[in-house]
Amino acid sequence: MRLVRAQANARAALVGNPSDGYGGRTISFTFRQFAARATVYEWPRLEIVPGREDQVSFASLDELVDEVRGNGYYGGLRVVTAAMVRFADWCAANGVELEPRNVSVRYETDIPRGVGLGGSSAIATAVVRALCGFHGVRIPPEQLPSVVLAAETEELGIAAGLQDRVAQAYEGLTYMDFDPALVAERGHGRYERLDPTLLPPLRVAFLAAAAQPSHEAHRAVRDRFRAGDEAVTAAMSEIAALATEAREALEAGERGRLGELMDRNLDLRASVFELDPRHLAMVDAARAAGAHCNYAGSGGALVLLPDPARGAELEGELGTLGCALIEPTV
Repeated sequence: MRLVRAQANARAALVGNPSDGYGGRTISFTFRQFAARATVYEWPRLEIVPGREDQVSFASLDELVDEVRGNGYYGGLRVVTAAMVRFADWCAANGVELEPRNVSVRYETDIPRGVGLGGSSAIATAVVRALCGFHGVRIPPEQLPSVVLAAETEELGIAAGLQDRVAQAYEGLTYMDFDPALVAERGHGRYERLDPTLLPPLRVAFLAAAAQPSHEAHRAVRDRFRAGDEAVTAAMSEIAALATEAREALEAGERGRLGELMDRNLDLRASVFELDPRHLAMVDAARAAGAHCNYAGSGGALVLLPDPARGAELEGELGTLGCALIEPTV
């Protein structure tokens, strides 16, 4: 029996987020502590096996409420289904004839959901990768993010950008340019792998209790951007420019400059987004311990550049809030 497994790792933005959804530029990295995994194997009928996030049985009403607040009203099953549809569409559009074999698709994920670590996109990416492996199909890495994004935006109507999908397609540390003219010409942006050893020691902090689906955070700002709101347009333009400066700082080994750019990114975000008070409490705690920080995505997670001499203080400040703190393996 043919069986294929694939995975996609969690993603954290460093600088430039969230300009990816607004024709900007970003730098992001994937890390190994968390991942979504998909398994595809031959089966008499086409079957999708629900994951733990698709549960319909709960110990109490409070548990149900917590699940909905963290993951929304849908689990990962719809993401898997949409990814399979878009995989089939890509094959048809590119003249790839698939073998007439039915499969069973299973998925699992340990990426904390709704905190901005690329949980949904990782599920879709893992599923498409597993289907590619099963059918012997190669989707070029520059096209894979668009396939995954279409599964979420066009099939499911989720407001999202390419950043998560590009980071998970390329893995490691990636610089991304989403210039609209470039995308119109090529059908995708300009994506470059950077040397992960350029990164200084980082931390990722997240608060599962402060999860917020990313599309909820983006909806109002996208509407303002499309309407030509000057404040949003100016903020996104500067955030995109920060990504280019951050690349230069990384390549020059300018740790302090990188930290300043991360802080500026977060402050610009705060100027146009209505940020969750729980997220702001995390920011205040990190900065009180001497750390530079930025949103890792659009939920309750931060990427931190800590003061090496104040690590215990940082752990204490964030621990008081109930945050988990990890040293990401890029």
